[in-house]
Amino acid sequence: MEAGRFEGSEGWEFQRIADALRAEIGDGIHPVGHYLPTQRQLVVQFGVSRDTVQRALRVLIADGVIESRQGIGSRVLSAQTEERQHVHTSSALPTHSGRPALGPFIAEAFEAQDVTLDVATLTSESLHTHIRLQAERVRNEEIHPKSISVRLLLPAQSSTLAYPRLRDKNNTEDVRPLARLRRITRLHTDSLRAALEDLQTENLVNAVDVQVRTVPFTPTFKLYLLNETQALHGLYVLTERAMRLDDGEEVEALDVLGLGATLFHYVKDQEESQGSLFVDSAQTWFDKHWAILGEDSSVQSPSTRLE
Repeated sequence: MEAGRFEGSEGWEFQRIADALRAEIGDGIHPVGHYLPTQRQLVVQFGVSRDTVQRALRVLIADGVIESRQGIGSRVLSAQTEERQHVHTSSALPTHSGRPALGPFIAEAFEAQDVTLDVATLTSESLHTHIRLQAERVRNEEIHPKSISVRLLLPAQSSTLAYPRLRDKNNTEDVRPLARLRRITRLHTDSLRAALEDLQTENLVNAVDVQVRTVPFTPTFKLYLLNETQALHGLYVLTERAMRLDDGEEVEALDVLGLGATLFHYVKDQEESQGSLFVDSAQTWFDKHWAILGEDSSVQSPSTRLE
């Protein structure tokens, strides 16, 4: 890979490696309790420098995805990855783990000439990972979409959400878990938007349109609408878990784990089939919330990024 391909000497290259490893962990390629390939093997796998691999691993360590010990290696932790994103479908695409997962469906959607994604979710973290992987496929000339349109529906930054919050019901004034959620959402949404709009800037895709709106309620499910022909829908799983806050303190929190939500896959085929009815109904739900309740997001636009 060419140096300087991304911003700066390494730019987002280390983030791409972190995203790829995170997706592989989510798909079960590297199961919980197992070790990632050695740094030398990762250098060969991704064709990057050892320093880039180390930076990528530090991102995963900071996010609590892995732990690393000198002379032993990097082990996948159970805290964030013990429950993977499974998809229940009669037409599952294959994965390395042999279990249906979200990644192949996003990848298939990006193989269309005109890609449209409408997504309603609590955060953009999972979508961000898959989008960056697809952007890299475009750069590698594996896929050739002519246009990409993404509409992302998120909870309003100013809303008081039901979760995440401290497990202690008597402590309702500590907003640090919510502040952490908002930081993660801003970070991944801005990066997602930049990853796609950079494709148009580099003349790899003719047209890219990324819009983000917010709604004033706590999402209880996630919804992916792919090219107006497929839908993936899953209820969030409420759980009590340890959470490391931005100030470094670890607390017991009430939260939802997106990877713990089984997604149900529906395909628009026959006019009156269950799949067609669900896709149409879900698309109507999204369009109405987008048009009536949705407000333009305050998430930073790439036009305001420092060059």
